Amino acid sequence: MGPAAKPRQVACPICSKPSEFAPSNPWRPFCSERCKLIDLGQWASEGYRIPVEDQDQGLPEDRE
Repeated sequence: MGPAAKPRQVACPICSKPSEFAPSNPWRPFCSERCKLIDLGQWASEGYRIPVEDQDQGLPEDRE
């Protein structure tokens, strides 16, 4: 057998530090528990949002 494959490194989504993307890193893709909790807090406080267009745009207004 050949040498063991080197674990893949990815940038942490929160702090951009290199993070090992392997089963040995329990916080992957984050570099630490701290960064994982920061991300969880963003989701919980609705910090991450998908922009949507106003659905009423372009519809005629009701006029009496």
